[in-house]
Amino acid sequence: MDKIARKTRRRHHIRKRITGTPERPRLCIFKSNRNLNAQVVDDMSCKTLCSLSTLSAKVGDKLKGTSRANTKAAVALGDEIGKMAAAKGVKEVVFDRSGHQYHGVVKSFAEAVRKSGLKF
Repeated sequence: MDKIARKTRRRHHIRKRITGTPERPRLCIFKSNRNLNAQVVDDMSCKTLCSLSTLSAKVGDKLKGTSRANTKAAVALGDEIGKMAAAKGVKEVVFDRSGHQYHGVVKSFAEAVRKSGLKF
């Protein structure tokens, strides 16, 4: 089984068990080689409550001259998405790591979100 198939299998296994509710929406992260994206989703009503990317102005201004897919970018993204979610009234989320290992960029993102006030 190749690398992409293994990741897809992990992603489907995780998504079977994790769903976002209005009380506890799903915080999912998408990681590419160049950028990071995060969004808070209520799966029951199929709505995205807030979303943010390292390409956006809020996060991009903090990352002048650095990569947009490293741990520094993950910390900046996690801090901003936590503030946005808190402004929408979200206090608790379910973390969807999208098949990625809880290591490096994903771990830095999760810790930054926790510091900004969201609970997993």
